[in-house]
Amino acid sequence: MHRPENEPRGGIVAIIGPPNAGKSTLLNSFVGHKLAIVTPKPQTTRNQISGILSRPGLQIVFLDTPGIHRPDSTMNSLMVQVAWQALAGADVALLVCDGYLAVTTPGRFQAQMERISSRMENLPVPLILTVNKTDLVKNKSDLIPVIHRLSSVFPGAEIIPVSAARGENIDHLLHHVVSYLPHSPPVYPHDQLSTLPVRFLASEIIREKLFLTLDRELPYSLAVAIEHWEESHDQDLVTIHALIYVPKASHKGIVIGRGGRLLKTVGQQARPELEEVLEMRVNLQMWVKVKPKWTEDENFVLQFWPEFGR
Repeated sequence: MHRPENEPRGGIVAIIGPPNAGKSTLLNSFVGHKLAIVTPKPQTTRNQISGILSRPGLQIVFLDTPGIHRPDSTMNSLMVQVAWQALAGADVALLVCDGYLAVTTPGRFQAQMERISSRMENLPVPLILTVNKTDLVKNKSDLIPVIHRLSSVFPGAEIIPVSAARGENIDHLLHHVVSYLPHSPPVYPHDQLSTLPVRFLASEIIREKLFLTLDRELPYSLAVAIEHWEESHDQDLVTIHALIYVPKASHKGIVIGRGGRLLKTVGQQARPELEEVLEMRVNLQMWVKVKPKWTEDENFVLQFWPEFGR
């Protein structure tokens, strides 16, 4: 039966790819709001982050995912599992790669893409390759051989260059995504931006500020849990108690900082963003707790993954 062109379209789009390719920036660009945390460090995203784009006749649930990499811990294995799991219920797969990396270190990029393609040979949904970070490539003609190489690794896939950071070519990419979506009425209210619990979004904002404030590898060994959440609508205030887990006693002092200065800085950075998201004043209190080898404790790690139903 022929369907009219103005019939609503909708579906799920899984955004996958290697670490630091700009997947979270792309999600935020699509929905026009900051839902996924973004830092210059790779593997910032640990969870499946949903963002909902609603327009007249269109509703898309985008799923940002952790970077696909070779895991070296229980936590990292779960991260990669989350990424591949997102494809199971998707209508379209959006594979994001780093165009700047492709130009500057082609051998490393090629190996990265070939590892991913080996898992996607029998993908049951349409695949669009997004060559991101084109703004960092001075000579755009350098992208031509990149696109040719990707065509050989992913035959039949559409390849679209974009700059998610600058919003360049995003509408063109979105047009192609929509063309693959099924006809479907909207599932969520038009003003809903995510399917994630607000407590989880709050913990992610705090974790982002820790990533941006702390040096080197320490942010990767931190976890943030919201222990207490109390809203007082009479006072237009939400009180949040956050617990920051670290694997070593020596890390605790680093996170707190001399005289509590570093933790205070994290709070000062997180609070305005929390207030913007929650549309309430925020009383944020944070503590640091030592949990030895927590990244290898699967039962403990799973509490930070809503995707696994814990």
